[in-house]
Amino acid sequence: MTPAIYTQLRSRHGAPGFTLIEMILAIGVAALVLIAVNATLFAALHLRDITADAVDAASPLDRAAALLHRDLECAVPPTNGSTRVLSGSFRVGSLTSPGVNGPVSIELFTATGALNSNTPWPDIQRVSYGLKASTDRSVTGKNLVRSVTRNLLSLTAPEVQEQLLLHGVADIKFSCYDGAQWQEIWDTTSPTSASTNLPQAVRVDIQMAGGPLSQPVELLVPLGVQSLTNMVLTSSQ
Repeated sequence: MTPAIYTQLRSRHGAPGFTLIEMILAIGVAALVLIAVNATLFAALHLRDITADAVDAASPLDRAAALLHRDLECAVPPTNGSTRVLSGSFRVGSLTSPGVNGPVSIELFTATGALNSNTPWPDIQRVSYGLKASTDRSVTGKNLVRSVTRNLLSLTAPEVQEQLLLHGVADIKFSCYDGAQWQEIWDTTSPTSASTNLPQAVRVDIQMAGGPLSQPVELLVPLGVQSLTNMVLTSSQ
């Protein structure tokens, strides 16, 4: 063996390498990094699931609130006299509405009807909102149902279409503002009632049964339309 080859082999065997302790420390550090990355990933996935559940639960509620707001702000004021076909009543409380099975919380006439080839009637429709028991036993609370009567000029019993808006509703309450205080009962059809006109505003309180949206939801809608009367206002001198 020549001296050059011997020197080359000696330098190879004598080259510095990793000891067992260094390998163990490197594996331990890598394991800690993987544990931290895994915990961060699972936390992000859990937050994503919570956010997705909240968004899914809020979407029907936002849609129901938008329909409620639109129906209320387009409410048709009542007219004097007993004939109220296309400018009917505005009632709030524990009510019964024609063609609707079960009690409702509000009934109003509103100009939100869409005209098309299947519904060539006036855009004024009778709308009521009420809670009904859910047929799904796995769902807590009740269903918020919107009942709509489109053909108000029908000579027979008009068809009432029911629209399911929300699952899992514990309670819904409507309050009417008369200019001085909030009233939980409002009926423009009652001859003994002082509320013969639309209220100045309506407040809707929706209480969910539980889940991501367990906090109560409040909707406040001002009503800027008032019906005209034939009363003569006199002022004292």
